[in-house]
Amino acid sequence: MKRIHIVGRKNSGKTTLVVEIVEELVRRGMKVGTIKHTPHTHELDVPGKDSHRHRVAGGFPAAIVAKDLTAVFTPTDPDSNYYEVLERHFENCDLVIVEGDIESPEPKIEVWRQDTGTVPIVHERGDIHAVVTDDEIVTAVPVWGREDIGAICDKILAIKRG
Repeated sequence: MKRIHIVGRKNSGKTTLVVEIVEELVRRGMKVGTIKHTPHTHELDVPGKDSHRHRVAGGFPAAIVAKDLTAVFTPTDPDSNYYEVLERHFENCDLVIVEGDIESPEPKIEVWRQDTGTVPIVHERGDIHAVVTDDEIVTAVPVWGREDIGAICDKILAIKRG
């Protein structure tokens, strides 16, 4: 799975950037998958609903299928590689954009905004490839202006080819 991770602190603009990148790459004719990563434990199904009851009863995997959407719930061991579990679902994608998962070994692009009042992650870690911001920042990695999605996409594709 060819992945790139868009990381950043809360309210930095990660989701907005991911959506704009996906729209641009799809406009270019690419097949782009997305994954939203969270470090928190969440119930993704609706407790009490049939699909949830199937899973709680031991269905493994458990799925819900509607006319226009399918979801498969697969319990994962916290120490497992969930990207391996998902890989077959993304095998036809040209690129998979992951929002989050700072601990991944895959390339990471940080989104940072000064008005969040937070320190850029790039100052704490050595595995950020670039920072997307319109604010002043001093860093050894490339800084990409937030306004040009086409250029950001070109640079992301260069990282994945390189």
